[in-house]
Amino acid sequence: MIEQFIRDVLAEDIGRGDLYARVSAHVAASAKIIAKSDGVLAGEEYLRVLASIQNFEILWHKHDGERFAKGEVLMELSGDSHTLLRIERTLLNMLLHASSIASLTRQYVDLIAPYGTRLLDTRKTRPLLRNFEKYATRVGGATNHRMGLDDALMLKDTHLKTIENLESFMEDARAKIPFTAKIEIEAETIEMAKKAMEMGADIVMCDNMSVQQLRAVVEYKWKHHSSVLLEASGNITLDTIEEYAKTGVDAISSGAMIHQAKWIDLSMKMD
Repeated sequence: MIEQFIRDVLAEDIGRGDLYARVSAHVAASAKIIAKSDGVLAGEEYLRVLASIQNFEILWHKHDGERFAKGEVLMELSGDSHTLLRIERTLLNMLLHASSIASLTRQYVDLIAPYGTRLLDTRKTRPLLRNFEKYATRVGGATNHRMGLDDALMLKDTHLKTIENLESFMEDARAKIPFTAKIEIEAETIEMAKKAMEMGADIVMCDNMSVQQLRAVVEYKWKHHSSVLLEASGNITLDTIEEYAKTGVDAISSGAMIHQAKWIDLSMKMD
């Protein structure tokens, strides 16, 4: 899957061929990838495949998940001059996109780590980039939520509007979905969260609740349904996430680490 993704990205950029290669000689070349801002590296898994496909070498100074500072050399490249110039933008785009997501994700993770709360990503990803972007959140320290509609049954408010009898629906669902699949129910109120637990939800998503509401749901869970997992979601920012983590909720989900990530600054310099 990674290999095909990279071949598609290369095809988008190279088209019918790099025109520079028509008018220049092949020479041995080397280059450095230099950080022009601070961040967390992500993209190594993809760049290793790119190097294999395009036949160039990478000497790694930083690896996936490691922090870097402005001015540091992240890696050194060596190979044919045509090759390095051809893959420059493909390499930088993947490295920039993934590292920017990983860098923002790490900021969230660092804030909630002391409380044992897990950070989850969401399905708010760019079309056809879900695997790539969720890889970047993992590198940043988050845990993947659903990869798609087929690996867990989530009943959001839109689903619940179509269900007449939640109790009978849950019985039917348990009989029809895979044995290992979890059922998650979204709740916007304390009462709905309690009902979801009573109906046998494996996970209850507490959506757009205040810190005070969430604290009450956590307390109820430990008294009556200790095995249920609680997830907080909805407009939780870098400024507020620590207060939500302090409630004792099991996980906090956020799409912001992907769709709000601002590109860091990296560049390739030929030696």
